[in-house]
Amino acid sequence: MPAQLALEVRRVAKERKLTMSRAPVTLAERGVEAEAAARAKLVATYEGFMSEADPAKKNEAGKELVRAIFGRDAVAEDPLL
Repeated sequence: MPAQLALEVRRVAKERKLTMSRAPVTLAERGVEAEAAARAKLVATYEGFMSEADPAKKNEAGKELVRAIFGRDAVAEDPLL
């Protein structure tokens, strides 16, 4: 285990009063839960975009989808347009 990660595991174990063998399991569980939540948010955002009929609202839903995918508001724009 990399030294920096081991320090973080020790910190979590101490803060949460866990054993050193239980701390990585707890961290892994949190990571899996966070990834599942992010995936669910992405699916909900995509479904919202696909179901929107109003062009103005669809544009805003598209921006939300871009944010959910890339984590920012804009994608590279074509400088020739």
